[in-house]
Amino acid sequence: MQYLLYIHGFLSSPQSLKARVTASWMAEHHPGITFLCPELSSYPQQASAALNELTAELPAEQIGVIGSSLGGFWATWLLERQRVKRAVLINPAVTPQNLVGELLDKPLKNYYSSAEYRLDSSHVAALKACDYANLRRPEAYWLMVQKGDETLPYEQSVAKYHASRQTIEEGGSHTFDGYENWLPEILNFLQTP
Repeated sequence: MQYLLYIHGFLSSPQSLKARVTASWMAEHHPGITFLCPELSSYPQQASAALNELTAELPAEQIGVIGSSLGGFWATWLLERQRVKRAVLINPAVTPQNLVGELLDKPLKNYYSSAEYRLDSSHVAALKACDYANLRRPEAYWLMVQKGDETLPYEQSVAKYHASRQTIEEGGSHTFDGYENWLPEILNFLQTP
């Protein structure tokens, strides 16, 4: 693996705690692997275009992905389109198109910047178009969830990724408490041939 792509969640950024912890850990323990963590728009059309562009020129078999929350949805989208080799999903959004309904036509602000968003039905349709209901390579995923996730129902991801490696922890939070302790094993999984 030559590249590690970290995909942040909805209204998040490369400034999120997990992204910064991952970047720092990679610099210390795997300086030969290029760490990529693009700042993605919360508009799905723009986010998918940015990920498409980023991975278009890179060899898929050399890219491992960590996707957190909505980033887990995008990691699945990339893997199913054969743009990356393996993916670790941290408390992923499984069907975000079903979750954003209550956010439509409301002002939303990025947690780390001044970027503002207002979702409409076209964004729901774009998310639905990017959803892969059936996984072609379940062995290429590692699902990591904590039952204490206060944002997303962990049961949905456990059901969708039932044929994949799974780590299901009691308690915790949407942030995935203790994430940094898993990084050595995450890298081992992503580097598995």
